[in-house]
Amino acid sequence: MVDKENEEKISEDLKKWEESIKKFDLKDVENTSHLKIKPIYTPLDVKETTYDDIGFPGEFPYTRGPYSTMYRGRTWTMRQYSGYQNAKLTNQRYKFLIEQGQTGLSVAFDLPTQMGYDGDHPLAQGEIGRTGVPIYTLKDMEDLFDGIPLDKVSTSMTINSPTAIILAMYIALAEKQGVTPDKLRGTVQNDILKEYLARNTYIFPPAPSMRLVSDVIEYCSTNLPRFNTISISGYHIREAGATAVQEIAFTLANAIAYVEDVLKRGLDIDQFASRLSFFFCTHNDFFEEVAKFRSARRMWAKIIKDRFKAKNPKSMMLRFHTQTIGSTLTAQQPDVNLIRVAIQTLAAVMGGAQSLHSSSRDEALSLPSEESVRLSLRTQQVIAYESGAVNAIDPLGGSYYLENLTNKMEEEAFKIIKDIKARGGAIKAIESGYIQKQIQDNAYKIQKDIEDGKQIVIGVNKFQIKDEDLKLEILKADPEIQKQQIEKLEKIKESRDNNLVKEKLEKIKEVAKTNENLMPYLIEAVKAYATNGEICDVLREIFGTYKLTTII
Repeated sequence: MVDKENEEKISEDLKKWEESIKKFDLKDVENTSHLKIKPIYTPLDVKETTYDDIGFPGEFPYTRGPYSTMYRGRTWTMRQYSGYQNAKLTNQRYKFLIEQGQTGLSVAFDLPTQMGYDGDHPLAQGEIGRTGVPIYTLKDMEDLFDGIPLDKVSTSMTINSPTAIILAMYIALAEKQGVTPDKLRGTVQNDILKEYLARNTYIFPPAPSMRLVSDVIEYCSTNLPRFNTISISGYHIREAGATAVQEIAFTLANAIAYVEDVLKRGLDIDQFASRLSFFFCTHNDFFEEVAKFRSARRMWAKIIKDRFKAKNPKSMMLRFHTQTIGSTLTAQQPDVNLIRVAIQTLAAVMGGAQSLHSSSRDEALSLPSEESVRLSLRTQQVIAYESGAVNAIDPLGGSYYLENLTNKMEEEAFKIIKDIKARGGAIKAIESGYIQKQIQDNAYKIQKDIEDGKQIVIGVNKFQIKDEDLKLEILKADPEIQKQQIEKLEKIKESRDNNLVKEKLEKIKEVAKTNENLMPYLIEAVKAYATNGEICDVLREIFGTYKLTTII
């Protein structure tokens, strides 16, 4: 707060300063969320901000971070997102990254896996291992983590529609390694709502999809107490074209929908809320991103405490993973991506991330090479160990500009959440196409601004290099490996007990017609080497498939 005497003096001094620079005609600019940014900020811009709005790290409303010691106590998890061609090659990449100092694993799955198809399905042809690792049976999971003890690593898995099946394979593998479920640490993305909004790797309609999400949350709350049951994602929403404010608002609106769905099962909010996690992007506007993370934490704390009446402080903590955003990377002058990623990585750290992936310079061209992923990991390591950025907790806290921006973003995001509530909640707003329309409208504006030169992208619409000669080594998929993956699948189907598989699939079909939790039955099915595609086919038969809403 600013007392009356100081407020008057600052106002007078500000007027004098504004008069002194009048000849420069400095105007307000607009950030990516279309918020007006003034040339300078003073205590007058935070005069309504109280001590309780900011507080201390590890204390409500967690503006300054979810943990009291933050990076002074423990550095964020360095988790490079990886997966390509097949499980054995991906396993080699994981071991390479661990040797280079990575502190957590992050699994990228190929498109057939994400869509619930096996490699021998006609729709999988040409897509096996292209965008991630193919995991069709428990054997693939065994190869993926060969020589990697699951009780010693934290594993994040970016999987959504078939989350329950892939998690079942991970639990089954842990059992084969002699690791009990309560020892497993990591995260499943398990965020189906953003698939309808932005990413489109959905299989089933919203209602049965939500049932599967809640099955995982409910099962893990009892059996995997150290596992994050969902990673509610704003990353893909932002990549699809949302503003930073929309990213927060749509993500938290989805989170509210998940909480409400689980509460319908009779669970208490404090039984599961502490294992809900979030996944945001980190974009180019440094201060906007730092403010975004701080406002999201504060908003979630208020939502969980005030709306859902949580009592446990851990339930109110918004913990998040972030990834430097791929949509800002350019094929032109790819080395410039190193600079973009360094700035984005620092913003994530200043914003208090718990887990972080730094993108690679060649990702606009191909899957990243070993050299590129090592440079990305080194970016995090330099910031952690050389920059001094971790010496003080929330070092930008108290900045007039940052606190004002944090307040503005919170205010605007809450307006959007209120609007979504009035429309019947996130699921109704998705089914009507309302949220998708907001994202698409802003995506169009971004592209138009780039084409008109209003938004500068180095190497694309400014400071281009004519006849640019790319010298990067591009990682190319080997088509022979796709054939080998199908042969591997065929051998598994021939060698397993197919009568047992049929029995387990029939049981899944039977339980899918009820409200019983599917997780125990999925675990038993994958132990018998039932495939991801076979299980999804059974669920397609019961749940149906989803058709995209046409947006006009």
